[in-house]
Amino acid sequence: MEIESRSESVTPTAPRVWSESPRSSRRSRLVRRALIGSVAGCVVLGGVLVLRPGAGGEAPPPALGPAGRAMAAAGAGAPAALPDLTVLIGEREAHLRKNPGDDESWAVLGAAYVERGQRTADSAYYPRAEKALRTSLKTRPQGNARALTGMAVLANARHDFRGAKKWAQSAVKLAPKRWSTYPSLIDAYSGLGDVKGVEKALETLQELNSDSTSVMARSGQVYRDRGWRENAAVALMDAAALAEGPAQKAACVYLEGELAWERGEPAEALRYYESALASDPDHHPSLAGKGRALAALGRTSEALRSYQNALVRQPAPEYALALGELYESLHLTPAARAQYDVLRARVKQEGVNGVNDERILGLFEADHGDADEAVERLRAEFKRHGSPEVADALGWALYRAGEGKEALKYATRATDKGPRSALFAYHRGEIERELEKYGAARRHIGEALRLNPHFSPLLVPDAREALKALGDPPDGGPDQMYAPGPPPAAAPPGPPRPTQQS
Repeated sequence: MEIESRSESVTPTAPRVWSESPRSSRRSRLVRRALIGSVAGCVVLGGVLVLRPGAGGEAPPPALGPAGRAMAAAGAGAPAALPDLTVLIGEREAHLRKNPGDDESWAVLGAAYVERGQRTADSAYYPRAEKALRTSLKTRPQGNARALTGMAVLANARHDFRGAKKWAQSAVKLAPKRWSTYPSLIDAYSGLGDVKGVEKALETLQELNSDSTSVMARSGQVYRDRGWRENAAVALMDAAALAEGPAQKAACVYLEGELAWERGEPAEALRYYESALASDPDHHPSLAGKGRALAALGRTSEALRSYQNALVRQPAPEYALALGELYESLHLTPAARAQYDVLRARVKQEGVNGVNDERILGLFEADHGDADEAVERLRAEFKRHGSPEVADALGWALYRAGEGKEALKYATRATDKGPRSALFAYHRGEIERELEKYGAARRHIGEALRLNPHFSPLLVPDAREALKALGDPPDGGPDQMYAPGPPPAAAPPGPPRPTQQS
């Protein structure tokens, strides 16, 4: 949620690489700055912290109420607790019924609606958020960076990264020193596959507010997307250590869990997900992550329950797909089909509320539905948003549709420009195997299993069989390894082209 004071302080410029000074000294310094910034932000945000008359400035401020806590969290770029967010929404709605010309409250309400929709996976909040933010812009058409940033956050939530870029750039042009706009700009550039844009926006964000916990977490995400896992781990560890509220703590620890999962360490990832849930039981990404880690550890019944709990709380399409594929790996076909029906219904509902789920729907169709339809959807999506994730999905859909030569172009783009992903590596390896590029196929399928031997309950068995069929590299050096030749005798055929399920 994007809410903060009209005049923001700017911290001194900091280097992009974390300091080598002793962690205890640095952390104490960051804690002092975070506490000072938090109190100062709360004073500005509605005057909720005031000194008692006659106290000489030495008395502690009164405790914040729920709405004040939500405003303070948002001012620091942190997620608010859901109960506090609910109170804030109620207060702003009541205020605006009496004061419909308050542009700032309209912007606050719109941003709160967006965060509520993201935190609960309820896209019905997005049209309400758009109405509130556009009302703020209509009430104050000039100089309204707050509402412009809110529109950028909303567009990112809807996976409209072109729109998010436009809104965020407008906000930056209006207020270039306003640090809280840059995370939305980073998300937009990431969704568009603009690596240079991401780097430039992150550098500016770090210069404006290097000590913020939310900036550290954002830096960790960017480092992860670039494949810089060590840098990402350091940034996220510091962010989690300095997180001030349970919701922010859960978000940071969850990202640490994602790094552990991508390293192929499900037991370590599980500890992070459980720690995140201990901080915030409503953190649905950690519930889904817990299900994935439990499945990798062979604790199938617990994994199914965790996925089901995540879907009950937040029926996100990607959770339905993950649970459906887990059921399918267990040969529970009716249960898998039921989850795929949930996915279709959820995508349809989110589309009504302006959410673009073309990538997840394309991946689903490629593996479980109509590959030709997947190609059509993902071609159009790649033209809009050419991220490595969309490139990988389009490459895989083309492969499933029998267009291996074109598929390799997109799969190569995904592995070269995207994160270190076992799934990306496996997709590329299978495409290369079909094209009789056996050395490259062996390298990339082997890489997928080294990166994360649990990356998919459906595809990992296929990857192991493919690597076994490819056999050991032949003698004779690279010329022999990559030279065209007959396929390995035991090589199984590629995955059959799926048929449309009823």
